[in-house]
Amino acid sequence: MREIREIGDEKFRLLCDLMSGCGMRNAEAVAVNINNIVSDNTYRITEQVNQTTKVCGRLKHRKPGEYRDVPLPSRIRQEIEGYARKHGTIDGYLLRDPRDPSRPFQAYLLQNQWQRLKREHPSLVPEGIALYSFRHFFASQCLQLRIPITDVADWMGHKSLDVTFKVYRHLMPGSIARAASSLDLALAA
Repeated sequence: MREIREIGDEKFRLLCDLMSGCGMRNAEAVAVNINNIVSDNTYRITEQVNQTTKVCGRLKHRKPGEYRDVPLPSRIRQEIEGYARKHGTIDGYLLRDPRDPSRPFQAYLLQNQWQRLKREHPSLVPEGIALYSFRHFFASQCLQLRIPITDVADWMGHKSLDVTFKVYRHLMPGSIARAASSLDLALAA
């Protein structure tokens, strides 16, 4: 993933970092706001850029005003803060429409760059890798670190735990064997 993020511009790298480091959806990442850093290790996702209306709005599967708190690795926090220092913000938003700074950055601009990068660097972007793969990287890493799937589902903003389980169950194949082994020990005591 690191090589792929390096072939894009600064905005692309920031968005890839938000997706792979915090599990954000594309539309959530483009609405990144420095004011949503609520602690050294927590980012509060409060809105996303709506693909139809092109304005910031409620999160997918959430009511207006609801949010998600997600892990904020220190490297990602430093990226957000560094980008804000270098480029400034408007009402805390880091990314704005390049043609009209009064409007939010649009997710399709990220998708356009992704398509161009795939064409220009086919050896770095394997067939079948989608921009969304950065978000999958986040979930996969969390689950491989044995973070509870309930936490991962919450951070990902999935509608239900069932969604997370169906998509990522293959990353937990050893759970049955671990359970059987642990139960053997407990039953022998």
